[in-house]
Amino acid sequence: MKKGSLNRRMTLLVIRDAQQPPKQLQCSTAAVILVPTLVIASISTLVIGLQIRSSHIISQMETNLAVQSLQMEVTVADKDAAIGRLRREVMDLTNQATSIRERLQRITELEQQMQQFIRQHGNSSNTNSQKTAMPPLSWDTFGHTGGELIAVHENTALLARQAMDDFAEIESLLDTMERTVPRSIQQANAVQQNLERKQAAQLLQTRRLALAGQEKPSAWPVGSRRMTSSFGYRSDPFTGRSAFHSGVDIAGQTGDPVRAAGAGTVLEAASSGARGNYIIIQHPDGLQSWYMHLNGLQVVPGDHVQKGQTIGQLGSTGRSTGPHLHFQIVKLNQPVDPLLYVQ
Repeated sequence: MKKGSLNRRMTLLVIRDAQQPPKQLQCSTAAVILVPTLVIASISTLVIGLQIRSSHIISQMETNLAVQSLQMEVTVADKDAAIGRLRREVMDLTNQATSIRERLQRITELEQQMQQFIRQHGNSSNTNSQKTAMPPLSWDTFGHTGGELIAVHENTALLARQAMDDFAEIESLLDTMERTVPRSIQQANAVQQNLERKQAAQLLQTRRLALAGQEKPSAWPVGSRRMTSSFGYRSDPFTGRSAFHSGVDIAGQTGDPVRAAGAGTVLEAASSGARGNYIIIQHPDGLQSWYMHLNGLQVVPGDHVQKGQTIGQLGSTGRSTGPHLHFQIVKLNQPVDPLLYVQ
């Protein structure tokens, strides 16, 4: 384009309103060409800037997506590792449960041994160690419950650790029981052996006393042989009702001598309302001879008497209807018929 053409003036007619006259603007041709060119250049620059901005945003989003994808892969890997750990813990718990069942079986066998021992030898300590029993626990599934909600999948690892702690505590308890139960059995056996030794010593002592002069009662205790009541059930002389008579009654005269039916040691020489004046003599093999309703006593507890020795006088003291001797033989704390021993 020629320079003269660029300097040529152009008139622009601007019509604003029908009621207003048009306005004329004069400008050069170069200005008319430059303005649109600048507008187009500005638009192009804006478009290019938007494209660059969009590319940057897209690149940043792709980077964020890559990071998130990597984080998700790490999370999945951690979850797989956690699942693996839980599986191993479950296997450990299973193995421990098997071991505990075997140990509980051994404890059960030890307990059965203890129960067998108790059945054989008795348990005299129960009355000395009684405790107030607690009422048994019961379950009621209706209402009256509460607590914080903790889902199982949110607390699996904690539950596994708690289970491990519980198993450890149970194992400690079982260890204690395995140590103490055999020791208790040994102690019980020692007690039993001690009791057997004491019984043997008592038997030996009884034998020694027998050799020292004690003997079973066999002599008739008074001169009279007139019996007024036999051993066994009879009509009571005071009430008239049937009653058990634990010895024999031998009638006589007040003051007649009463003699020991056998050699032995005087256990009692005393007086009571029913027996009156009475004497009890210990003989070997758990035998005792009893003499009741005496008029007088000539021995004291601890005296050693010989067979036929005078120990008192016949009388009618205590629950008696007349002068007589109530003579009684006791074997192992049970009265027996005296006529089976004396003649």
